[in-house]
Amino acid sequence: MKVVKLSAMERGWFVGDFEPSVLRTSLFEVGFLSHSKGEHWAPHIHKLADEYNLLVEGKMEICGETLHPGDIFVIEKNQVADPIFLEDCKVVVVKMPSVLGDKYEVTEGEE
Repeated sequence: MKVVKLSAMERGWFVGDFEPSVLRTSLFEVGFLSHSKGEHWAPHIHKLADEYNLLVEGKMEICGETLHPGDIFVIEKNQVADPIFLEDCKVVVVKMPSVLGDKYEVTEGEE
């Protein structure tokens, strides 16, 4: 058995085509992410990856929807993600495939 602390991973990402990771693969990424209330993320897209998310704790808005713990939401490639963290949030994220740099900020005119 191997034990690794989540705190040793980068921002909560622990499986994917990056280091450090507990499993290096280009097939998918897995992360357990923490976001603080009011944390700002610019609207962005992924051109190659689809993202599957489970909101574990907290409350957030994204793509015009208010989400609560237990909600699963899918952001498909080229769909604008515009998260607003209304409370401290914990999210399990699976992205397929794992492609470093596949995050592109968009401006209002590009949406």
